[in-house]
Amino acid sequence: MKSDKDKERNFDIHKDILSGRKFSLAEAIGREGGDFLKGESPVPKLVQATTEINLFIAQNLSDSSGALQAVLQTWVKTDEKKVSKNLDSPLLALREIIKTIIDNQELLYELVRQVDFKWGQIYDEKPYFQRPGQLPHPDDEYTHESVKAKLIDFLNTLKSQQ
Repeated sequence: MKSDKDKERNFDIHKDILSGRKFSLAEAIGREGGDFLKGESPVPKLVQATTEINLFIAQNLSDSSGALQAVLQTWVKTDEKKVSKNLDSPLLALREIIKTIIDNQELLYELVRQVDFKWGQIYDEKPYFQRPGQLPHPDDEYTHESVKAKLIDFLNTLKSQQ
């Protein structure tokens, strides 16, 4: 019974406080604002999923200079469609993205081109761009074959984690 009296008393106090005020939407939102996110993270699910994927890339993709990791993380951020399909299991989205790159030669070539460009930015050197059908430069860290091999190894690591 005491709890009912306390609730009634609190309601009366609340009513007295608000009785002299003019209604405003901003104040109503402010009063209720704390309840809007109860039990939910303020970080959107898509951002959470993308962050989980990018963390997995950083921790599991072997890449000494970091250019492949950086470009792949950018590709994940821009491929919201695949990531949003797999919000509850983001690594499935990563698996789809990697498979798509490996299976599509043109995408692989574009990825390698962007990785070479990123490598040039990181080391402030002229990158070695391998063209389709040409042999790679002997000093090129990121060739079509080497990137594909790294992605296949990474895909196997990804499969073993799931």
